[in-house]
Amino acid sequence: MVPLTFAEARARVLAEVRGTRKTPATEEAGLDRAAGRVLAEAVAADRDSPAVARSVRDGYAVRAADLPGELRIIGEVRAGERFTGTVGAGQAVEIMTGAPIPAGADAVVMVEHTRRVGERVHINRAAEPNQFINPKGCEAAAHEVVLEAGKRLDYSDVAMLAAFGRSRVKVYARPRVAIIATGDEIVEVDEAPKEFQIRNSNARSLEAQVARAGGEPQVLPVARDTVEHTREIVARGLEADLLLLSGGVSAGKYDVVEEVLAGLGAEFFFDRVLIQPGQPLVFGRAGQTFFFGLPGNPSSTMVTFEVFARAALELLAGQEEIVLPMPLARLTREFRHRAGLTRFLPARLSADGSEVTPVGWHGSGDVPALTRANAYLVADAGRPEYASGELIRVLMK
Repeated sequence: MVPLTFAEARARVLAEVRGTRKTPATEEAGLDRAAGRVLAEAVAADRDSPAVARSVRDGYAVRAADLPGELRIIGEVRAGERFTGTVGAGQAVEIMTGAPIPAGADAVVMVEHTRRVGERVHINRAAEPNQFINPKGCEAAAHEVVLEAGKRLDYSDVAMLAAFGRSRVKVYARPRVAIIATGDEIVEVDEAPKEFQIRNSNARSLEAQVARAGGEPQVLPVARDTVEHTREIVARGLEADLLLLSGGVSAGKYDVVEEVLAGLGAEFFFDRVLIQPGQPLVFGRAGQTFFFGLPGNPSSTMVTFEVFARAALELLAGQEEIVLPMPLARLTREFRHRAGLTRFLPARLSADGSEVTPVGWHGSGDVPALTRANAYLVADAGRPEYASGELIRVLMK
């Protein structure tokens, strides 16, 4: 197969999964479990918001036509109360933020722009009608859809659900994601590895990434470097909604994953992407299950999940809007790389997100360097040099 660029490969993942995915099963979640879930129903406002015109400042509710001038204070109103009288000519009501606008008033003057003497208030400036007033229904009208199905709920969405009386909401079930590490050199985390062995860190990092992305991770046993054993474990993994394999997708003598998948009737959409780390990335489908063969070096596994597999998982979860934010930041020093590949390299982003500094690393297996980073700088394939102070794209970890 012809290697794809980063943009081509990501577009292919989105097109294939979006084109054939089935609507996930649904379930209900309370507000204490709704954040991070994908909404499976449209949610409408049960009343106008705000339900009544209200003040957005502390001050005085007045008639704009009376200003500037001296007004008689006929009462006060706080949030959670209603003023029962009517503001007439030459009158004002002291009002607090969030309180309903009294009848007869059509403007609010901030307390900072007034001078009170006894039961009278002096206001020496004009006011515009509707000044510092949120009209009834200006935020949302009763029965207006405020959340669409397919949205991943965040904390502000939970607040809106609560505001409109939805203590429970219908959400899509989380996709089941099987995770398989491959290779005879891998031992479990609690084992003492020999000098030629490594612990199974990739499965655990993928487990964390899948959970963060909204999936239900299932770590399966390590697939050993034989066709028979790999086929047995992969067949189990294909029972999930998405299969992630780590390792075994290069061109080595004992890299048998692609052979096994082909024997299980897999269709391959691509098997190489022009990125670093992560060039030997495989994406395809076997039966109804999409799979990714992720390269086995830790940073390759982590990066390829974030920029490719995560998008597939989000689509399978019912999410409609799939984005990969890569904002710009200024390099704190000169940066060079070999053109031809889009590179995702460990970096430190400043606290305000304005500057980025590359983190020294020793290749795709350097996990300590990744732990020192809080982002990846994204170097364009066609641009080998960046001067200090230039803008470069950044991918958050």
